[in-house]
Amino acid sequence: MFTKSFSLRKLVGVIKFCGLWRWDSSLCSLDKVWPDLPECFQLSVLSWVQCIYLWAVSPIYIFCLKKNKKGYIMMSLLNRFKTAFGLLLWIVCWTDLFYTLHEGKQPPIYYVTPLVLGMTMLLATFLIQFERLRGVQSSGVLFIFWLLCLLCATVPFRSKILQASSQLRFTTFYFYFSMVVCEFILCCFNEKPPLFSNVVTDPNPCPEATAGFLSKITFWWFTSMAVKGYKMPLEAKDLWSLNKRDSSKVMVPRLLNEWEKEEAKAKLRYVKFKSFELRGEGESSPEEVEVLLSSKKVAHQPSFLRALIKAFGPYFLIGSGYKLLQDIITFVNPQLLKMLISFIKAKDVPNWWGYTLACLMFFTALLQTLILHHHFQYCFVTGMNVRSAVIGAIYRKALVITNAAKRSSTVGEIVNLMSVDAQRFMDLTTFLNMLWSAPLQIMLALYFLWQILGPSVFAGVAVMILLIPFNAFIAMKTRAYQVEQMQHKDARIKLMNEILNGIKVLKLYAWENSFKQKVLAIRQKELIVLRKTAYLGALSTMAWTSAPFLVALTTFAVYVTVDKKNILDAETAFVSISLFNILRFPLNMLPQVISSLVQASVSLKRVQNFLSHDELDPDSVNRNNTSTEFAVTVVNGKFTWGKDDAPVLHNINVMVPQGSLLAVVGHVGCGKSSLISALLGDMEKVEGEVSVRGSVAYVPQQAWIQNATLRDNILFGNPYNEQKYNSVLEACALTPDLQVLPGGDMTEIGEKGINLSGGQRQRVSLARALYNDADVYLLDDPLSAVDAHVSKHIFDNLIGPEGALKGKTRILVTHGISFLPQVDNIMVMVDGRVSEMGSYQDLLKQNGAFAEFLRNYALEDIIEEDEIIEDDELFPDDALSNHTDMVDSEPMINEAKRSFIRQMSIMSADGENPRSRSVRRHGCSQRKHSESQDKKKPREMEKLIQAETAETGQVKGKVYLEYVKAVGPLLSVVICFLYGCQSAAAIGTNIWLSEWTNDAVTNSTTENVQMRVGVYAALGFAQGILIMIASFTLAMGNIGAAKKLHVNLLTNKFHTPQSFFDTTPIGRIINRFSKDIYVIDEALPSTVLMFLGTFFVSLSTILVIVSSTPIFAVVIVPLAVIYVFVQRFYVATSRQLKRLESVSRSPIYSHFSETITGCSVIRAYGRHSAFVLMSDMKVDENQKSYYPGIVSNRWLGVRIEFIGNCIVLFAGLFAVTGKDSLSPGLVGLSVSYALQVTMSLNWMVRMTSELENNIVAVERVKEYSETKTEAPWEVEDKKPPLEWPMQGNVEFNDYSVRYREGLDLVLKDITLKVKGGEKIGIVGRTGAGKSSMTLCLFRLLEAAGGEITIDNVKISEIGLHDLRSKLTIIPQEPVLFSGTLRMNLDPFEKYSDEEVWKALEHSHLHKFVSNQAAKLDLECSEGGENLSVGQRQLVCLARALLRKTRILILDEATAAIDLETDDLIQSTIRTQFEDCTVFTIAHRLNTIMDYTRVLVLDKGRIAEFDTPTNLISKRGIFYGMAKDAGLAQ
Repeated sequence: MFTKSFSLRKLVGVIKFCGLWRWDSSLCSLDKVWPDLPECFQLSVLSWVQCIYLWAVSPIYIFCLKKNKKGYIMMSLLNRFKTAFGLLLWIVCWTDLFYTLHEGKQPPIYYVTPLVLGMTMLLATFLIQFERLRGVQSSGVLFIFWLLCLLCATVPFRSKILQASSQLRFTTFYFYFSMVVCEFILCCFNEKPPLFSNVVTDPNPCPEATAGFLSKITFWWFTSMAVKGYKMPLEAKDLWSLNKRDSSKVMVPRLLNEWEKEEAKAKLRYVKFKSFELRGEGESSPEEVEVLLSSKKVAHQPSFLRALIKAFGPYFLIGSGYKLLQDIITFVNPQLLKMLISFIKAKDVPNWWGYTLACLMFFTALLQTLILHHHFQYCFVTGMNVRSAVIGAIYRKALVITNAAKRSSTVGEIVNLMSVDAQRFMDLTTFLNMLWSAPLQIMLALYFLWQILGPSVFAGVAVMILLIPFNAFIAMKTRAYQVEQMQHKDARIKLMNEILNGIKVLKLYAWENSFKQKVLAIRQKELIVLRKTAYLGALSTMAWTSAPFLVALTTFAVYVTVDKKNILDAETAFVSISLFNILRFPLNMLPQVISSLVQASVSLKRVQNFLSHDELDPDSVNRNNTSTEFAVTVVNGKFTWGKDDAPVLHNINVMVPQGSLLAVVGHVGCGKSSLISALLGDMEKVEGEVSVRGSVAYVPQQAWIQNATLRDNILFGNPYNEQKYNSVLEACALTPDLQVLPGGDMTEIGEKGINLSGGQRQRVSLARALYNDADVYLLDDPLSAVDAHVSKHIFDNLIGPEGALKGKTRILVTHGISFLPQVDNIMVMVDGRVSEMGSYQDLLKQNGAFAEFLRNYALEDIIEEDEIIEDDELFPDDALSNHTDMVDSEPMINEAKRSFIRQMSIMSADGENPRSRSVRRHGCSQRKHSESQDKKKPREMEKLIQAETAETGQVKGKVYLEYVKAVGPLLSVVICFLYGCQSAAAIGTNIWLSEWTNDAVTNSTTENVQMRVGVYAALGFAQGILIMIASFTLAMGNIGAAKKLHVNLLTNKFHTPQSFFDTTPIGRIINRFSKDIYVIDEALPSTVLMFLGTFFVSLSTILVIVSSTPIFAVVIVPLAVIYVFVQRFYVATSRQLKRLESVSRSPIYSHFSETITGCSVIRAYGRHSAFVLMSDMKVDENQKSYYPGIVSNRWLGVRIEFIGNCIVLFAGLFAVTGKDSLSPGLVGLSVSYALQVTMSLNWMVRMTSELENNIVAVERVKEYSETKTEAPWEVEDKKPPLEWPMQGNVEFNDYSVRYREGLDLVLKDITLKVKGGEKIGIVGRTGAGKSSMTLCLFRLLEAAGGEITIDNVKISEIGLHDLRSKLTIIPQEPVLFSGTLRMNLDPFEKYSDEEVWKALEHSHLHKFVSNQAAKLDLECSEGGENLSVGQRQLVCLARALLRKTRILILDEATAAIDLETDDLIQSTIRTQFEDCTVFTIAHRLNTIMDYTRVLVLDKGRIAEFDTPTNLISKRGIFYGMAKDAGLAQ
């Protein structure tokens, strides 16, 4: 009763307001051929919608504009027109109002509407001007307002035309309509940029800032980059500058401010807690206090999550708002589909209704597309900002954490925080909204499904829920397999790395086959795991594809069997299916989101803990010391490395007078370096006072070198002054080094100074300190890494009383006793205390710790004096590098022993002859340089390959064919056929369903329910099984291809000549074996799978729509053209953006790990902020290519989905046109297919792009599988006899050789005969061609002329393995491989254990090996690191003893070995190889003085060849060498 009276009251109200005759509801009924809306509705609702919108939005909008001023825009023509039209509209509206007043007796609506509209137009005009003053170039608010005005005015406009009258109101309305159209058009254009804005100053600004509203919502502003990327590969210079709001400069402080607030809160809570604890101390038991303290740690840690939310939450919420809108709109289309199907059923409804529905479907889909991509844009940008901020925060923290904190997290871990954890936050933000959105979508979908199907829904939902654990199980297993796969892969790469590093040794020993088998064994394990993963993958693909079908089957089967009245008609079936499709996404996403949430929470904890670490106290060292006399003072100093550690330095009292030189000496571990750290403020000060006057320069014990040019390393941020710079180089003895570095002082130094020797690194570190021109110099043992005479030069010219630093305060930690008499004061440290301090003479008289220290080191001086007499000319190319590597790799070795070894290996004195020194350095620096360039070269290489594949379309087709060939052409056809079959089955199920729903029309539903359900089930299951077989066959094909490609690559690399490895950086070859093989193993198969899947889905959609409405075929061509067009633009651009992004990512991490290792140096020189700035720049540089990458996906999405939406529109429109001939089932089928197609079209483009990126790997692997190979390993018809060589006669006939084509000859016309059993010593200056001779015997270098014969067999005619296995070499550099000791001696297991032990005995290793628990199975680490260099050399001797061939080549290894080991080797060779022919390349002449003959080489020719005694009596080259070595008078 109440409701009746209420509705009556409402009706009366409307009648009074509008006038009775103006509300005719019959006007818009569905029976009319062309409908119209009642005038009251037009005047009220249609006129007020836009007014309500604008008045509602304006206050917020004006408030926002007030807060953000971007400068102001000059009044332009566009602006004037907009304002004029706005005012005209106000006049038009009020003209209506005055006309009504003039008429009188009109219903109230005629007064209200013009009044409200007029006011709104004034507001719009005000906003136009206000926006101009605040610098807004294009307004979204007004765009939507004018769009609403236009849409709402269209209906009345049509009515007015139909009614056609000459009233003034009609005229004003036409005028109003045309003005609104003009305003709308003008609103699409952009104003000029505001004055004084940074857009004007930026060289390459991002067009987003100046883009119009329309351009922004459709991402049109990105098109220019897409076009540029299509025309030519993008380069770093083409990228737009990063928007200021996304830069580290804005983002990092934002996060750090919030984090500091959190820290302050946490401290406050802690203080409150403490005071509470103290108040209650009397009453609480010790246990309670313990509990309280443990909870304190948890309770008072600041929350990083809260800081993140406060910093980035507001921006992220905008994206969430879009997501909410999108979720709601998603459910509009199924409702429209329902209406469309019922429209097709009802034959008497006019067509306009169908067209309206089709257009509405298109518009909702379009709106959904735009909203969804804006949601993604906000999420991705938030993710990107979070990453920038987290990286920045971690970097800043890493520079100031205490040493104790640094110990708890290694460099690798901190780099992981930056790379992995920051990345996880970034990945999570993109899906974070799914946490609330997925449940919401599920609830809405279930609600709508319940309305259609009632309780039967739960059958379908049950199936979905049951599939979740199934998918989770598969995911878990797959993850486990992935871990296993990674382990195998790591093992394989490690082995490959060793093989490539020691490839020369493998070739010399002819061990390639053994190692090839080892690699293939690991590879086999890898492939087995891949196969298991493929089984799981096939199952998971089946579950994913069959899920919608299974759900539909159970639901419909239950629905029709539960109740006889339930009839499955088209509406029920297809609307349910489209709802189930919506439901599928959130159900699949939820588990993923939850797992990535769990990962992110772990990352959050890790970052939070790192940011909560203690920081160094900046005030621990007083820098404002004004006392004039002392530059450095420590009073009662007590220092520790960590708050909880025992103090390392006790009771330190030091006063260093201004300008004096203090030497700090003491045994290893007595706290010398700790004292320097304490003066720098790197240690925790427990008590006492430390003050340092003026600026500090610091030279650490292990030189810290940046990855920059040599000059940048020395300048370290100071301006370049040529004169000062040259004097610094001179003082640090760096001038000769610059002459041999490839680019002089502009040579790029690799990471950690890899292409400098240890001594060079240390001298660069000294040069940096000297150039910095500080007041106080802290030098931590800078002379230990340089050779004796260089250290003397540096002391005299730099540190000493007459050096460049005289007058500066210097504290020098040293072990060099010879310098001590020249220093002002000496401080002796024992166990962290100062034991004595005074001048050299004073301390000697005291006969205390200092005198004992001198006695310990006295031996060193004697040797040192001897060694300076030795000449340097004989020393080998690699002497220096070997020696420094040895010292560097064992920093913990007892320092005295280290100095001793250094002095003992006599070669180490860099003699007085500067030429020889530079040559030697050159040798080592060049060799190392080639490795360091490795880092730069692959990038270049990849760029070349990328450019080639981007520009020439021809390469592509060929590469695809190569891959198809590797998979197997027949198998490829079978795979495509299987995919086709499964698509046919899928279409079959749906066509069957549409037939089934048509039963409802003919009322024959009940009789054949069972048959319908049965066939439907059979078809569905057939599809599932087919897809499983298809994806499994595909996986098998892919694995087969991967296996084939890897074997080809591996075989080729083992057969490649040595020259290839000399000219190609190892990193580049390893890259083929790791990155490219990984792509072929894992990335390519999944891409191909996705590509085929999406391709066939898209194809079947088109087929279904064309078969139901054939006219649709007309539209396909234009849509396909647009599709291909967009796809080509996207693929070219996104590929290049991805490359640029990955190229710019690694510098962030390498710069970071470099910074951590050198943070004490950075702090000492006060370069903290410069490095922070550098890191921010590197991050921004990376985001510069990442941001367009995100936008390119949005740009693509909007365009491709627009094509999908067009398919929906045309499917709907054509269904309406042919409604008489179509059954509701077919319409349902074609439109529900169309609604699904957008997603697969989108993915298809992405997969095409991925496929193009990944297929390049096949090309790169192929390229390295087809490099030139060396001679065959075995030549069947030229095999030498088994016992060859019997005598061991070696003959060279006019033999010449060069290293590579195009280079000069290294040996020229060598002719000599060696009888079996002779011992030949080969000597000559550096570069005379000594080593080349040995390489020729093994045919690592092939003859350029002449020949070598061994026992009358020409070595150039037999197989390489036949030759190499009959010769033995003990190489200069001992190379061991990781594996057992036995494997290193005898990889083919040819010899018995007894023989192996015997060899070990003769090589003096028996004792060492038998003392090991594992005996012969002793594991050698990579490169034999766990054996000393001497032991490694003895292992090589044992190898030679095992092989015991007639010819032995000994490349003497003096550099790494002490005299004792050398004597052992020589004596063993004399006894064990008595009857063999021995060639020795000698560095120490005394080893060959008793040889049969000596061959002296000079510039590649034989200079002298005779017995040692004859040569000395001839007084030629050999005599000169012997005299220099003190072996001849």
